[in-house]
Amino acid sequence: MKIDESINVLGEELQICGENPVTGFLRDGKCNTCKEDVGSHTVCIKVTQEFLEYSRFAGNDLSTPHPEYGFKGLKPGDNWCLCALRWLEANQNDRAPKIYITRTHIRALEVIPLELLKRFAVDLN
Repeated sequence: MKIDESINVLGEELQICGENPVTGFLRDGKCNTCKEDVGSHTVCIKVTQEFLEYSRFAGNDLSTPHPEYGFKGLKPGDNWCLCALRWLEANQNDRAPKIYITRTHIRALEVIPLELLKRFAVDLN
């Protein structure tokens, strides 16, 4: 598997999104991606209860633990690499969580405009 270059949406080095729980399609703590990542797990979010409820309603329960996969379930305050399309869908339904722009992979721009990401960024000055 060939990993895409580790660059964020600002053209800088991609920063760690989360290590507790370990996130990312590659489970490397970053929102790195590759051609096998068909869901484009490239947007680093700050998990909220509202988003967890929305995601569960949309068919992706992220809060229930699945120990058989080493997944303890997400809780508000966790950081997580989310699929770009799921974030955009949540935004269209007024449920999008805040994001870390320096931790969001440049491939997210294939789905989400930079200006929209900037409006939700918690790590811009």
